[in-house]
Amino acid sequence: MSNLESDIRDGYRLLILAARLLQRRQDEVLAPLGLTRAAAIAMGGLANGPLNQEQLASAIHVKSQTIGRVLERLDSAGLVTRTRHPRDRRQFTIGLTEAGRTLLQSARDAQANAFPADAQGWRKLRRELTRFVESLQNPASAESHSTSTMPRQWINE
Repeated sequence: MSNLESDIRDGYRLLILAARLLQRRQDEVLAPLGLTRAAAIAMGGLANGPLNQEQLASAIHVKSQTIGRVLERLDSAGLVTRTRHPRDRRQFTIGLTEAGRTLLQSARDAQANAFPADAQGWRKLRRELTRFVESLQNPASAESHSTSTMPRQWINE
């Protein structure tokens, strides 16, 4: 097995482990607030204003059908409103209630306090993960960057 294959395998395992640990920690801090990760993500997608279900699903990168059950629970809890669209009665406009905004802020605070406060490290990780995700989403451009043209830090880290 080549070093590159080993690096890819080890990197994949580390990403999966990191994701699981982050999700577990999020679950731990959201549970006392009565929220799930899916609910917090949906509410975060509505933070900048109301959207219809398809727009929200697209904004948070899930299928519209998936978000439907989450929205029903949030609506029942009084955290979102679902208003029929005036021009298309089949569509609902979904927005956060004041209680939803308050709970979303509490969730964000709890999540921010649940992880190490290394701002520089988080910025660097976000930049690198953004580049990595973009290369996965656009394989054609990633293929044009052979390891010889990749930044040295990607090869040696």
